[in-house]
Amino acid sequence: MKPKHQRLLLAAIAVVALVGAGLIAASALREEASYFYTPTTLASANVPPGKAIRLGGMVQKGSIVHGADGVSITFTVQDQERSQKVAYRGITPDLFVEGSGVVADGRLGADRVFVADSLLAKHDENYVPKELADIDMNAAAHTKDTLVP
Repeated sequence: MKPKHQRLLLAAIAVVALVGAGLIAASALREEASYFYTPTTLASANVPPGKAIRLGGMVQKGSIVHGADGVSITFTVQDQERSQKVAYRGITPDLFVEGSGVVADGRLGADRVFVADSLLAKHDENYVPKELADIDMNAAAHTKDTLVP
């Protein structure tokens, strides 16, 4: 076989291998992707029980109920139109409180209760730690004083 034909055959094998690797990667990502839903979009979507999804919204005030075992909780996630009941077993994030934003990874159960595997609590962009709440950060920026001794 001529060297020109060998290079052509090698290039064709490389292209086939790259296309095959791309198809395998796309297939794996499609199976592992979890889509984001709000309670309103979840109610209108036809999500089968057991499919991995993300649910996001605000924790409804007065909805957090702690289980007797100390690690199980149920709460309600709401948006402007609808709400969705969520069950979670584990340690909640420090910022997880009523009225705060939350994103839950998990699956919809057969009883239409969302079973969360993990919780991500969100805070607003104006968050300031309690220890620094009374400090004027704009004034401190123009001085040589620091917060660290």
